[in-house]
Amino acid sequence: MLTPAELDRLRVVLVSTRNPLNIGAAARAMSNFGFAHLRVVNPYEAAFREARSAVGASAVLAKAQEYGSAAEAVADCSLVVGTTAVRHRHLHHPLRSLEDGARLIRRRLRSGARLRAKQKAPAAESRVALLFGSEKFGLANDDLSHCHWLMRIPTCEQNISMNLGQAVAVCLYELIRGVHLAPHQEKSAPATAAEVERITSMLLDALRESGFLDRRRVADSDQRIRRLVRRLQLPAQDAVIWLGIFRQIVWKLGRSDSPKC
Repeated sequence: MLTPAELDRLRVVLVSTRNPLNIGAAARAMSNFGFAHLRVVNPYEAAFREARSAVGASAVLAKAQEYGSAAEAVADCSLVVGTTAVRHRHLHHPLRSLEDGARLIRRRLRSGARLRAKQKAPAAESRVALLFGSEKFGLANDDLSHCHWLMRIPTCEQNISMNLGQAVAVCLYELIRGVHLAPHQEKSAPATAAEVERITSMLLDALRESGFLDRRRVADSDQRIRRLVRRLQLPAQDAVIWLGIFRQIVWKLGRSDSPKC
């Protein structure tokens, strides 16, 4: 998974954003996926820090940095990646798929963090900038000229342009997709052999009392049931529950001489 140090290397740069709500939505997406550094270049609306769309991301908006040009916004980054819908424009940069681009960005974030940890590289050499253009025109050619390569979200030709906030969310999700681990869960200790045997005995009692084994007579039925229960690999906390369930079933079936467990 991406560590906090690796996430900290990314700078999301919004160039000439027209709607402050889109800046708020982008900040919210950043907060959702663990990215904290937002930079805005010549936003059309100066009051973007008050955007109501930044639910839960007020800290990202509050720390957002403003720049007068894309060149200034990416000056301290060693890798600059632009996003584009392509349309009919002629590109002078390598164009990568979203999946491939995200993989390369992750690699740079990780290598940069390792170099910083070893104090072999200044902070600027480990930062990556991800640029998004205005909602109407995208990134201008001058903005693109500062990029090392570009990547594109594979939208359909009938409606190729995405909302800015959505585009940021999709790109950031691709960066962390498949690399975040599931929330840590404490593993329960496995049930002991004695606990499993008590469950097996009680289950066999329930099967005999219900007539199940009479309908399926086999010489080694006890051994088969024992192997079946052990394949379940029950944790200790579940063993207690199953034992109680089978005990109740046997009692309901009217067995008075069920073994004590």
